[in-house]
Amino acid sequence: MSKVSVSAVTAAALLVTVLPARSQTPPNLPDGPGKEQVAALCSGCHGLNRVMNSGYPQAHWHTVMRMMINFEVPIPPDQLNVMTDYLAKNFPEKPKPVANIIPGPAQVTIKEWEVPIPGSRPHDPLATRDGAIWYTGQMTNKLGRVDPKTGQIKEYPLKSPLTGPHGLVEDKEGNIWFTGNNQSIVGKLDPKTGAVTEYKMPDPQAKDPHSLAFDQSGILWFTLQNSNMIGRLDPKTGEVKVVTAPTQRSRPYGIMVNSKGVPHVVLFGTNKIARIDPKTMEIKEYTLPDEKARPRRMAYDSDDMIWYSDFPRGFLGRLDPTTGKVTEWQSPSGPKSEPYGIVFAKGAIWYSESGSKPNTVVRFDPKTEKFQTWVIPSGGYIVRKMDVTPDGNPVLATSTINGVALVEVK
Repeated sequence: MSKVSVSAVTAAALLVTVLPARSQTPPNLPDGPGKEQVAALCSGCHGLNRVMNSGYPQAHWHTVMRMMINFEVPIPPDQLNVMTDYLAKNFPEKPKPVANIIPGPAQVTIKEWEVPIPGSRPHDPLATRDGAIWYTGQMTNKLGRVDPKTGQIKEYPLKSPLTGPHGLVEDKEGNIWFTGNNQSIVGKLDPKTGAVTEYKMPDPQAKDPHSLAFDQSGILWFTLQNSNMIGRLDPKTGEVKVVTAPTQRSRPYGIMVNSKGVPHVVLFGTNKIARIDPKTMEIKEYTLPDEKARPRRMAYDSDDMIWYSDFPRGFLGRLDPTTGKVTEWQSPSGPKSEPYGIVFAKGAIWYSESGSKPNTVVRFDPKTEKFQTWVIPSGGYIVRKMDVTPDGNPVLATSTINGVALVEVK
């Protein structure tokens, strides 16, 4: 039986693991066919409370089970439907805010593609210079490439088993770099040959590589969420350095590098955003006004202002890194709309509300301070990351829907 690390399960937000149950079935687990199987396969790492606090419709519980099978959870084939039915019946989808659709001046077309393997869980998208859209198949140990012109999809297997690919970025040579969430590596894929190069962490405590970004000199910066660390990799030498964030359990999450070569990180475990000195790796933290703020992803505008999605509060925020001033706007679908993936494109902020039903694509005009929203045709169901094509069109990955999408702005 294969084993999945705690960091991988946490990062993937999975609901079952390959580890056997640590204790007896809790008395409050509802009775019914599938109860014993769920208790045996869904309590090994994070406990059954997490399962019981979750909620999905039937189709999405089926997708979750496929994710587990892809990650080598030993679910007997004749028990798959029994467990899925049990979970869907006893832990249905919880009420979500209805998407608030706001008209406006922009016109868009949203195109979506389903990736080949069910339960792939495309986590991060990447728009490359050649017009393709890449994605991480987090549960299938593959990176995928979509040609938006033809719809053709090609997948590339990774080197180590159960890598858990998470973040994506392209270098100047066209190589695709990724974080290996489960194996604590940063990797490089050469799309021409399919060859994969892996870079291990220098510290055994440096686990859960998460998001990554290149600076203008070619240095790769990345976050390690559950290790509370930020890392730097020099592709020329292969040297990797990591530093620990000053605030405990701050969960370094999204990372970007501004036009001056300075990396910033949103700290999802606290109400802070960090600035990293690119030479010394010294970390400076900005504290957001609301103690409940939890910035999850970020984007720069043309003036290097930092825009962030405040996931639990349902706010769009802007931080001026020069003055520390913070401005916030309530997201259109309200405090439970869960803003997540975010980009700056064509003079506007674009992001997704991952908590509304269905999920939305949101456009915010910084000049007029007005919102415009669109429904994601497939429903979206959690857009964790967005990127921008060379011609300024947002792209996104829809993890539970098992797809990627392109927002063509007319």
